[in-house]
Formats: sequence, structure tokens, C-alpha cells
Amino acid sequence: MLNEALLIIDYTNDFVAEGGSLTAGKPAQLIEDNIFNLAQEFLNNDQWIILPTDLHQLNDPYHPETKLFPPHNLADSWGRQFYGRLQDWYDDNKQNDHVYAYAKNRYSAFANTNLDNFLRERNINKLHLTGVCTDICVLHTAISAYNLNYNLVIHQNGVATFNPDGQNWALDHFKNSLGATITN
Repeated sequence: MLNEALLIIDYTNDFVAEGGSLTAGKPAQLIEDNIFNLAQEFLNNDQWIILPTDLHQLNDPYHPETKLFPPHNLADSWGRQFYGRLQDWYDDNKQNDHVYAYAKNRYSAFANTNLDNFLRERNINKLHLTGVCTDICVLHTAISAYNLNYNLVIHQNGVATFNPDGQNWALDHFKNSLGATITN
């Protein structure tokens, strides 16, 4: 698994937990063990685990999501904390130089961030994508990665969204339009 990184996209309380302000609910909760196991596997193999995570300000008049969604992933809030066991895993491993969490402010983990430079400096050319929401932030990250010539692996049992139609459409798009490998 040399030159590979695991991205865990937006796996936070607001997107996953029952009380989350923009939760995908049960489908997102059911992938918790898969994400946790992948994170631990990558860490055990001395590979990179990257956690791009939405960060928003309440009622930001300049951000387009303010008009599209209820407030979510607000700075220093319960909603922005990682969901379930991932928060404890992160707390235990955040000092490891192979674990990298950063804020993002758009759907794609590449938009307005240093992710591409971070990956290229480490000669990472294959990205394993997990997290939520499959047809929003995971999709936009995958499209950006494709356009930057990264190889993609989508962990079908590590992504979730609000509805089955969006999930199925995105998985089909990853495979047939982006050439991604779909795996469990």
C-alpha cells in the first residue's frame, strides 16, 4: 500500500449522529466500524490517514451553503467532532505524523486547501475515499482527485448519504466516469 492514503471525509456528529443538524442517519452510522477498521489498518501499515472536515461559521453571508443547508459543523461545536469511535481514535493518534486533519470550506477536500501539495510532497498517488455524504462531499472530492490524476478506491461500505438513489448514482459515477475501483 505504498503511496496510498485514506481520506475520511466529514465523518462528524452533524452528518452522522441522531442529533446532528444535517445527519445522514442510520446509513452513516452503519459504516462506523468499517471506517474505524480502515483507519487502524492504514495506521498499522504506516500509511496516511487524512481527515478533511467541513468548518463553517454561523450565518456566514458569503458562503453558499448558508442558503442551502441548516447550520452545521460550526467551529468548536459538538457537531463538528468526529462521530463515535473515530473521535477517540483521532484523539489517541493525532500526534502521529501520518494522521492529518484539516478544515475545508467547500464540498471538495481539494478546494481552497493544501491537500494536493500535501499528497504530492509524500508521493501519494492513490486515494481511498470514505465518509459522508457519498453524493456530495465524497463525490466532489473524487472528481477533483480524478482531475488531478489520482487513482481512486471507493470503499462502498465506508461511504453513506441521505438516500439510496444518491448512493447508487454516486457509486456508479465513481466507477463508470472516474474509473475508480469500488471495494467493500
